[in-house]
Amino acid sequence: MPIRKFRSVEEMKGSRPLRPLTPLDPENLRIACDLSELAYALHPWHFPPGVRKFRSIEEMNAHRAAWEREQVRRPQPSP
Repeated sequence: MPIRKFRSVEEMKGSRPLRPLTPLDPENLRIACDLSELAYALHPWHFPPGVRKFRSIEEMNAHRAAWEREQVRRPQPSP
């Protein structure tokens, strides 16, 4: 995807409008993979080492929900 620079919003009007993706288009998979790679590059997940055992499925679901909340709230590492 080429990068275009604009000095003002008026210059942006000439850009082509986004078109909706057609279902079952093979290009959609490439777009989804590119977006997934970008999301991971911007905020990689952290998996703590080890194996967890749970007494019930509810306890496991609660642990997973807490882990997901931690991933969202975890501050970004500085470069």
